[in-house]
Amino acid sequence: MNESDAVHRTRLVLASVVTEFADTWDKTGQPPNLAEYLPDTPGLRRMCLIELIKVDLEYRWLRYNHPKRLAQYRAEYAELRTGPTPPDLAYEEFHVRRRSGRDQDRDDQPTEMEATATVWSEIDYRSTLIAPPRAQEALDGVRVGTSVDDFDLLVGLGSGAFARVFLARQRSMQRLVAVKISYNRGTEPETLAQLDHEYIVRVFDHRLIRDGELKLMYMQYLPGGTLLGVLNLVRSRSSNGRTGALLLDAVDQAIEDTGGIIPNDSDTRSDIISYSWPETVAWLGSRLAEALDYAARTGVLHRDIKPANVLLTAEGVPKLADFNVSFSHHVAGTNPMAYFGGSLAYMSPEQLAACHPELPTTAGDLDVRSDIYALGVMLWELLTGRRPFDDEPQAGESETSLGRMLELRKNDIEARYLSELPSDCPPTLRRALLKCLAPQRDNRWSTGTEVAQQFELCLDRRARDLVDPQRGSLRSKVGPWSLAAIVTLASSTGGMLGVLYGNVHNRALIEAWIPDDQRESLRGINPVLELIVPLLVLVVTNYLCRRVFLVVWRGLRKGRTFTPEMLALARRDSLTVGDRVAWVAFAGWATGAIVTAFALRSGTDLAPAQVVHLSTSLLVCGAIAVAYPFFLVTLFVVRTIYPRLLLHGTTAADYDNLRALSRRSTRYLAVAASIPLIGVVHGLMFLKPEEVPLVTESIRWLAIAGVFGFIGNYWLHRKLEDDLRAFQRTVSGRSRGQTKRATTH
Repeated sequence: MNESDAVHRTRLVLASVVTEFADTWDKTGQPPNLAEYLPDTPGLRRMCLIELIKVDLEYRWLRYNHPKRLAQYRAEYAELRTGPTPPDLAYEEFHVRRRSGRDQDRDDQPTEMEATATVWSEIDYRSTLIAPPRAQEALDGVRVGTSVDDFDLLVGLGSGAFARVFLARQRSMQRLVAVKISYNRGTEPETLAQLDHEYIVRVFDHRLIRDGELKLMYMQYLPGGTLLGVLNLVRSRSSNGRTGALLLDAVDQAIEDTGGIIPNDSDTRSDIISYSWPETVAWLGSRLAEALDYAARTGVLHRDIKPANVLLTAEGVPKLADFNVSFSHHVAGTNPMAYFGGSLAYMSPEQLAACHPELPTTAGDLDVRSDIYALGVMLWELLTGRRPFDDEPQAGESETSLGRMLELRKNDIEARYLSELPSDCPPTLRRALLKCLAPQRDNRWSTGTEVAQQFELCLDRRARDLVDPQRGSLRSKVGPWSLAAIVTLASSTGGMLGVLYGNVHNRALIEAWIPDDQRESLRGINPVLELIVPLLVLVVTNYLCRRVFLVVWRGLRKGRTFTPEMLALARRDSLTVGDRVAWVAFAGWATGAIVTAFALRSGTDLAPAQVVHLSTSLLVCGAIAVAYPFFLVTLFVVRTIYPRLLLHGTTAADYDNLRALSRRSTRYLAVAASIPLIGVVHGLMFLKPEEVPLVTESIRWLAIAGVFGFIGNYWLHRKLEDDLRAFQRTVSGRSRGQTKRATTH
């Protein structure tokens, strides 16, 4: 028996026993023998018992004067004696007594519910009945070809455990809409009314029908079917036959089945066709993760992520739907334990634990990481055609099988399921999904935004190759101390180039301007300029870069955890390493220029103009130290260090930091281009005409070297810009913005 058959059977049994039980109450006005209505199957028996007690409580306290406390039910039925009190039963008892007008005695509240009861007393009541009496009979009377309220039901689009969806014509507005008719339970319309997002289905309004037994919700019509149709097509094709075109094939088939017209090619459809199947799954996942993040920030948990609950536009754009068992902090009268449900096969370990009658976990303990887990299960299933767990055929129908499902999900994904991933699955997608499916929720992505950006990385081949380099490649072997080595090498190289120019440029001038005895007295400043200042430059530079390669990156490789704030600082700092190398080096040369000026002024008879010329020549050396090390260090960081930090998430500030680095790179390139000009202007400054030949050779070589240096820097600049643009596309969601323009409503 597959999952949908089991759900349908459970729904029918629940509806049948609840209706029969309520009918007996109505006919006799006396409490029926509840045990006579319970089925024999253990798991189903307990579920029916809980639903019947809810009905029984209402009749006893509100309609007739036969009050009975929850403690009495627990003593009477073995199924309720072990484990904590079912939270929905405690919720119903509290409110049925409150609605009856009888005094509430805090002392007789179940101990584990005392804190929660304080919250319940401050909110409006909403029934938690899964199958209200006679709701199934009313739902069975809703069929294609009939009219309900303002709607002509044209085509059936799907059905779930407690609802049916139709393509309908709204007569008053003369438009096609999707109409969902379901049991009058949950707060889906109110929840969706809070949500206005491009990847969440838009709800227009709702109303009660059939004497309040059912509710009707009408929303935008999306002709592309659901991801369940896509999944069925995935299973019918071999892994070699799956590409982005598969998604559009499923969408087009759904459009044809409802008599629609397949749209012409668009940018969105063209992008999808160009994707591999793993890239298509990442594209879908990115958008759904955005929807989950938006919902979570609005205070809404979905709690029932599965393929049937994701609708598709004619362009193939996914939209999250069916918030029937969701919970919102901002809808009056709701409580996490009311309307709790979902599809067991996609649930996180903690959500399964909340469903288990003998475990203390409750629905109130869940957060967005539970939805992220369910998203990971669904995307894995789309990617491979099956879920990454070996659940038994009737999983979840008893406490034993529910416990087995929970145990399977408390372990990492087994190797045999990893081997089923497509051969062209990017390591980035594999890593992102495995983190979504981490057994411990503290090890999962903490927000939908982080998940979305990881999936966006999968869509940019340059970015994902940087983030997840091929195993065995040189970039994959770079260790924490490699950055220190590169920083030292670049700083030293810039310093040596400056020293070379300074010696060539100043040697002839010093010999012509300074007598031998005075030159001898200046030798004392050489250790300062050639040893102490460069050493200080190296120490200060590495100290300023410590957060990147000593604190965070080295710590991450050793398994340490860091706060999001510390990781964000590390990413920002990594993008400024090149600047720090350049400007600390310039500061070193500026210090040398000041020391030289004082030494020349005090130890020689040089004119002020000559002192200025010799000392400022060191600033030209500083310009060389700024222009050339920057690109070498920055490209190394962007290709090896920064991508590793992106593995742990991003923030909105990352996009701004990347753009800022791109702008700075252009400025450094301008400095590199201007070095020959700076050398010429400085070389001729303060010199008499007869002294110009003394520096002609150094200026010539500086110009030649400057041209070749600019060419090298320009090449590095172009490589750096390509990498930065790739990262900007992934952290800014540019492709998501393109989709927004192409989305059909």
